Amino acid sequence: MYYASANGLAEAYNKTLCNLLKKVVAKSKRDWHERIGEALWAYRTTYKTHTEVTPYALVYGVETVLPLELQTSSLRIAIQEGLTDEKNHKLRLAELDALDEKRLEAQQ
Repeated sequence: MYYASANGLAEAYNKTLCNLLKKVVAKSKRDWHERIGEALWAYRTTYKTHTEVTPYALVYGVETVLPLELQTSSLRIAIQEGLTDEKNHKLRLAELDALDEKRLEAQQ
């Protein structure tokens, strides 16, 4: 508030946050206070081209681990858990087999 040249940056961020909220709130637009956490998470974990990193990584020094990565056991998670290449390949093949089975079930 006392640093006038920062007002433009704050206004640009507020505009971005408002656009994100418009996408996640219901038609009544009365639940924005319940959805602001989702909007902030989306903003903080989105790669920014001008900094070439996510805002989360700038603050904490590491990239986020998304919930989807925990479910599908990404390479980054495998490295963190200390899985060997062989174990990682076996897990991935088992996941692919399970996906094939689910696909066949869905077709039937």
